[in-house]
Amino acid sequence: MRVSTLLGGLALFVYGMNGMSDGLREAAGEKLKQILKVVTKSTWSCVAAGALTTAVLQSSSATICMAVGFVSAGIMGLPQAICVIFGANMGTTVTAQLLAFRLGDYAWLVVFSGFVLLFFGEGQGLRHVGQTVFSFGLLFVGIETMGKVMEPLAASPVFTELMGQVADVPVLGLLVGAGMTMIVQSSSATIAVLQNFAATPAAGSVSVLGLSGALPVLLGDNIGTTVTSLLASAGQTADAKRAALAHSIFNISGSMVFLCLLGPFTELVVFLSPRGPEVDVISRQIANGHTLFNGASTLLWLPMVAVMERIVTWLVPDSPPADARLSPPVKERKV
Repeated sequence: MRVSTLLGGLALFVYGMNGMSDGLREAAGEKLKQILKVVTKSTWSCVAAGALTTAVLQSSSATICMAVGFVSAGIMGLPQAICVIFGANMGTTVTAQLLAFRLGDYAWLVVFSGFVLLFFGEGQGLRHVGQTVFSFGLLFVGIETMGKVMEPLAASPVFTELMGQVADVPVLGLLVGAGMTMIVQSSSATIAVLQNFAATPAAGSVSVLGLSGALPVLLGDNIGTTVTSLLASAGQTADAKRAALAHSIFNISGSMVFLCLLGPFTELVVFLSPRGPEVDVISRQIANGHTLFNGASTLLWLPMVAVMERIVTWLVPDSPPADARLSPPVKERKV
């Protein structure tokens, strides 16, 4: 029963996330596409456009897939797409920050408000807003459902021992996070599960996972989400594949650096986050860690967009013309 309730809570969360994304896309999607098409004047404008689009759509995968599509269609150049991808990684941190607020007590009120707008609102615009609010409420209902199921698990010695192994072996946490996100195909969903799970007390006010155990899983979530853009680039042009590969290099390289610096990274996140009992603040700490990771990775790679372009161009070379592939080699005649 607990497993089915946990899966049901996860399903509600993912459904709410997708519904909110769809509602926002319907309300502002075309305008956002136009913004992405025209912001090619500077590096920072591309980054800002990627961050804004992802913050509104609540889906970095949607923004990155749009950028890949624009590159494939020749609307956007590879350097601009790479900068948009950097911005998309920044924009996706908004979701984790929103989820760190404890809105579970108001979730059903938000659901009802959205329902009223969705079914009784006049005009498509108001109904799209209703869908967004309704889905936003469902998202928190799913989070609360999963949280109630996870609480009894903290009393299980087998479970706490397993979590202790994940906390003590950062690479294992990285693999767990990457695997979860590859399966769910949404880093926002797996980070939300991580935030909720880490806020489960093991004894008193101590987290069952702890921040040092949660951060490697968070880094793994960022690696797992790159699969979506790689799948979206399948069958596309070489530049589209390069843009998707840039997303993978960005997240994988950043995750490796931060994993090697896990101790200082953890201390910095604690320093930048609110003080209080661990189970009360760890959700915000994870959100801040997510923001810090993507912000620092963006600042690290932004001056090296040309380097990234050369790397992905080397990894995905231009294909020879079709005529050259089909034509047999010409033999020289001896005189």
